[in-house]
Amino acid sequence: MSTRELYVQDPGDPLWQVPASGAARFSWEYDEGRDRLLALYQKGKDKQWDATLRIDWDLEVDPKDPLGTPDESMSLYGTKYWGKMTEKDRGELRRHYTAWQFSQFLHGEQGAMVCAARIVESVPDLDAKFYSATQTMDEARHAEIYSRFLQEKIGMLYPVNDSLQTLLADTLKDSRWDMPYLGMQVLIEGLALAAFGMIRDTTDKPLPKQILAYVMQDEARHVAFGRMALRDYYKQLTDAELREREEFVIEGCYLMRDRLRGLEVLANFGIPPKEAAEFTERSEFLHLFRKLLFSRIVPCVKDIGLWGERLQRAYVDLGVFDLGDANLDLLMAQDEELADKLDAERFAAEEAARTAEVAEAIARGEAED
Repeated sequence: MSTRELYVQDPGDPLWQVPASGAARFSWEYDEGRDRLLALYQKGKDKQWDATLRIDWDLEVDPKDPLGTPDESMSLYGTKYWGKMTEKDRGELRRHYTAWQFSQFLHGEQGAMVCAARIVESVPDLDAKFYSATQTMDEARHAEIYSRFLQEKIGMLYPVNDSLQTLLADTLKDSRWDMPYLGMQVLIEGLALAAFGMIRDTTDKPLPKQILAYVMQDEARHVAFGRMALRDYYKQLTDAELREREEFVIEGCYLMRDRLRGLEVLANFGIPPKEAAEFTERSEFLHLFRKLLFSRIVPCVKDIGLWGERLQRAYVDLGVFDLGDANLDLLMAQDEELADKLDAERFAAEEAARTAEVAEAIARGEAED
């Protein structure tokens, strides 16, 4: 079956071409490079994994309740439309919301793969090229995972959201080599980490929990890479150059805030656009979700040296200014540890099951004797 047949809305031309500009940069300096970045590169190599083997794809997923997250997370909850829906209708709504969320994850991961490849091409330092090459493979794996989950377990996809597509285009069209870092590593990846984390920590379904925990372990390294590279580079820029980057961040943050409403889902259920927008803006869950989504971005932006007055005012307007003092290193460490803990629990359970199976076989043999 063609993927196109699984889209609930027409995705348009199957090939999206973004005009690219900028130079491909080679480096003939093969010295050891920066120790911190090379250590991250080594970690990137050590942490490569196979999605086919590490994830238990045999786990069942109920398409009518794929994530087990609270119904309050859906903006139709508590409205006149919700009261008229049958349980079957509500199950279909949960399926659509999951398809929409994970479709945006999928499209974002493809964008991250392209951006990582662009960084390999355009960044001037060889140590950064080395690490970006490992990230390109990570992002390919993530796109593979989300595609498989949507096609095999949900059976439905949504086209890329307009706001996400705009941010991807703005990131890729810019000829300056640092912009794929800023657009992808800081903004899109930072938002994705927070979105992944919120679902990972609320779902009671083992397969999506595995997927999100393992993907987040990789993404924590990617954000660390972006912080490291940009912090070093932005120390060298003029005030005017820094303001240009801050304008890009401001526009990107507003785009991402507007991306989160899921109005495409409500349109499929016949909700008039004006009412759909009102429902989403009244949703307490959405307000909390929006704030949490910036929990990785704001401290990262501050850390790399983009903290001008206009950017600060934008974060006050968005209601996320206070997140600038969050401990980003602690959040990233927790993301990595949770994946390792999940692995340990899974392997311990599998080992216990194998031990019990062997003991049962021995007991049966003794009984027959």
